[in-house]
Formats: sequence, C-alpha cells, structure tokens
Amino acid sequence: MIYLELLWIFFKIGLFSIGGGYAMVPLINSELVAHGLMTQAEMADIVAISQITPGPFAVNAATFAGVKVTGVLGGVVATVAVVLPSLIIATLLARYFFRFEDNVFVRRAMWGLRPVVTGLIAAAAGSMALSALLGAESVAAIEWASLLSGIDIPSVIIALVSGFAIIRLKASPVLVILAAGVLGVILFGVIGI
Repeated sequence: MIYLELLWIFFKIGLFSIGGGYAMVPLINSELVAHGLMTQAEMADIVAISQITPGPFAVNAATFAGVKVTGVLGGVVATVAVVLPSLIIATLLARYFFRFEDNVFVRRAMWGLRPVVTGLIAAAAGSMALSALLGAESVAAIEWASLLSGIDIPSVIIALVSGFAIIRLKASPVLVILAAGVLGVILFGVIGI
C-alpha cells in the first residue's frame, strides 16, 4: 500500500513541479515532511545529495526520497512516478505546441508561469536555509529569543563564501560543491564543530 501512496505522491509532485527540480522541493515538503514520512533535515540532505550526483535534480531527489521512505523499490516507484507526468505532457506538447506557440494566450500563460517558478525556488531555498543555518524545521520552530545562539556559524560562513564564489568570482558550482563537501567533512567530521 505504501508503494501506491508513493506512486500517487510523486506523480502529483511530477505533475505540479513546473520549472524544474528545485520547484519540487516545497511539494516534497508538503507531501512527505508534513505527513511525517521524512524530516526537514532529511529533506535538506536529499537536496544536497541530489545536487552533487549526476543526472537531473528532480529524478535524483525522487529516487533518494523514495529509497529513504521505503527502500530501493520505493526509489524505483518514486522515480517512475515523478517522470511519468513529464513524459505524458511532453509527448502531447511536442505534438501540439509548435502549432500554438504564436498564440497570445499561450505566450501570456508562459509569462504567468515564470514568477511562480521563481517563488517556488525561493520557498525551497528559504526552507533549506532554515534547516541548514538555524537548525529549524520551520519558521514556527525558530526560537526567536535565542536566535543568535542557534545560528550555525560554520554553515553560515560556508553558505556566504559559496554564494560569493559563484556570484562574484564566477567559480564553477561543481568545484564550490566539492570544496564545501570537503570542508564539511573536515569541520563537522574531523574537527567535530
């Protein structure tokens, strides 16, 4: 029964994740984290692992989430389910889109979808920042009175330096991810901060 539930959850996530893999993070949160199948910290780990492994982010995230929830078969079910809506829709659109690409309603719909995708990605980044930098599962979980003592200073520094390296120095995201991973092993594993 859990496999049918996973199939349905990830089919919905695949169907409504307009704009790519990062847009699916809030949907995974609402489906898996909110229903107690996964914690926010586990979700943040899945996002991090999905970014550093080869392949599309959405497929990696679905696979890792499915494996986390029910094992390897769950990973297969989640992966198939998350790509199925795209496969169906892309097949239909490929057939009809180019006939209607100059249609004013199609163009306006595309312009309307762009800000939604931006908002979904911002929501995912915000929830990940809460977990990674403040150790909070949600805004409601932040202890505002002791906010400064709850900040994970090494993680904040890694985030700021990584952002600076990518935005300002135009460093390769792959190299930044690898460097942050090595630094994480050193700081949080070897030194034990």
